[in-house]
Amino acid sequence: MDDLADFLRTRRARVRPESVGIRPDSRRRVSGLRREEVAHLSGVSVDYYVRLEQGRARQPSVQVLDALARVLGLDDVEREHLHRLARRAVGEPRRATSARPRPGLLRVLELIADAPAFLIDHRLTVLAANRLGDMIYSRPAEGLNIARHLFLTEEGRALFADWENCALDVVGHLRLAAGRCPGDRELASLIGELAMHSERFRQLWARADVRTRTHGRKAYHHPAVGHLELHQENFALPDVTGAELIIQSAAPGTAAHDSLRLLASLGATGRQAPVAGRPERATDGA
Repeated sequence: MDDLADFLRTRRARVRPESVGIRPDSRRRVSGLRREEVAHLSGVSVDYYVRLEQGRARQPSVQVLDALARVLGLDDVEREHLHRLARRAVGEPRRATSARPRPGLLRVLELIADAPAFLIDHRLTVLAANRLGDMIYSRPAEGLNIARHLFLTEEGRALFADWENCALDVVGHLRLAAGRCPGDRELASLIGELAMHSERFRQLWARADVRTRTHGRKAYHHPAVGHLELHQENFALPDVTGAELIIQSAAPGTAAHDSLRLLASLGATGRQAPVAGRPERATDGA
């Protein structure tokens, strides 16, 4: 399926007619805008827009894409994704590999002693983690794929307190990654595996939503310390495509801060919380 066409169709379906000055009509049979309405509001011919949605038109201009983004109410992340998909339609597939973390980055991870910290790639595979990062997952986190853990394991469903929002973030992230790296076979294989084994993933993937996360709340149901609500900051690593440093912290004096200290003490004594359920399947090193 043409990703640009799919993205345009799903964005069109979510636009409320009244938000662009079109009066509601009880006889309307489509959700969102009609194709001819998008074409008219964007200043392009109906035939050209129909061909865009059918994947038969190539090389839309920057002006056309900006007009479509305005009519469809795209945010900055979605607008960038739209332009990327349009460029990809005529360009060479971009491939990405997960580079080994630089020794300097690994030292930074170890220096972060009071907060879970991870290095992840664009496929959401953990490249490295500090001791508290390992304790969050009750196992060595390196090599764990967060998307697979979330959707395909009992441990993942139990660990993430706000599972549905985590699922939305993960699928939106993978959509962006697929747009940036269409030639990445490992990423395509991961998406195919998730779609094959998780109905919820298939439902969310069909919505074609894209998301990026720079900071926010992260809550866990941890088997050793119970409810753990942390603040997460994501730092993009400019020298590795799609890689991020993630740090999760808690304010001093809060229950979450006390829970992190308890978790650190368990790690220091070598005690790990038992994890029930089946182990995560090992596939392509993730």
